[in-house]
Amino acid sequence: MNAFRLLIAAALLPLSCLSIVRSDAAGVTPPGAASVTETAPETAADTATTGTWHWPLAPPHPVLRGFQAPVTQYAPGHRGLDLSAEAGREVVAPAEGIVSFAGVVVDRPVLSIEHADGLVSSIEPVSASVAVGDRVAAGQPVGQVADGGHCAGQCLHLGARLNGGYVSPLLYLVGVPRAVLLPALLLRGDS
Repeated sequence: MNAFRLLIAAALLPLSCLSIVRSDAAGVTPPGAASVTETAPETAADTATTGTWHWPLAPPHPVLRGFQAPVTQYAPGHRGLDLSAEAGREVVAPAEGIVSFAGVVVDRPVLSIEHADGLVSSIEPVSASVAVGDRVAAGQPVGQVADGGHCAGQCLHLGARLNGGYVSPLLYLVGVPRAVLLPALLLRGDS
């Protein structure tokens, strides 16, 4: 049972880090962040869905493989979402930003876009129609699904990095129901 708790804790750690921002000694909190002592009242909109990113593909966009957080920075995991997609399908920018990379990494064409607040999206394989330094708007076409990568010809991989660390893109995508964490008693198996 201890191994199960460790596995759950490792999977939830990146999520818990996103919800708590530590204030400094002067009580100053970074702009747009809530301090540990402050909590905003929950509204019906907060509980229904979350996110501000567009899906990079037009509907439907079934997820073939979800995000799997690695236990450590270099451990195995799946650092993004694999969305069902055939080569040639149009890809759009998930949010406003600046193209930071458009090129080939190993065996696949990759497109990365820097967004506000230390957030970067990466999409692969994409034959980019934009170049490094281009400003893109949310929902703007940025290329087409190409061939290559770990699910060549069958999917589009969407990754998200916050301040250099991988996080689940589901945290940012529009229309994804908000996650609800269960009390620790359920994890211990207590009745």
